Amino acid sequence: MPDPQKKYDEPSDTLHISFIPGGSATGIELNENILLRIDKRERVAVGLSIFNYSVMAQPTELGLRSVPLTGLAELSTELRELALRILQDAPVRNYLSLLAYTPGGIDPIPITHLLPEIVPSQAA
Repeated sequence: MPDPQKKYDEPSDTLHISFIPGGSATGIELNENILLRIDKRERVAVGLSIFNYSVMAQPTELGLRSVPLTGLAELSTELRELALRILQDAPVRNYLSLLAYTPGGIDPIPITHLLPEIVPSQAA
């Protein structure tokens, strides 16, 4: 697989990462700031868009900024399982770290944070 293409759009503060340029894709809104594009037939990631990137990439005083993947709850079981598998595999895992938050012993809530090494120089 060729190196992903990264493009930061400063006016919209959006980082677009393309794993398969021009590939056919279905968008999955993981939350209000992260859009995962997948090829459902091939079961692979096509791209990733991070909105409000400068905020999402900025560490807090406690560490990396983690966000819940609330959009996964809106998916069918089959599409949710596919999205979770894609999130755990390369190339997406090179950009997002998938974690689980388990408050009070209830079902785990999937959360993520951006890995710091994806920051393009023009967005830093």
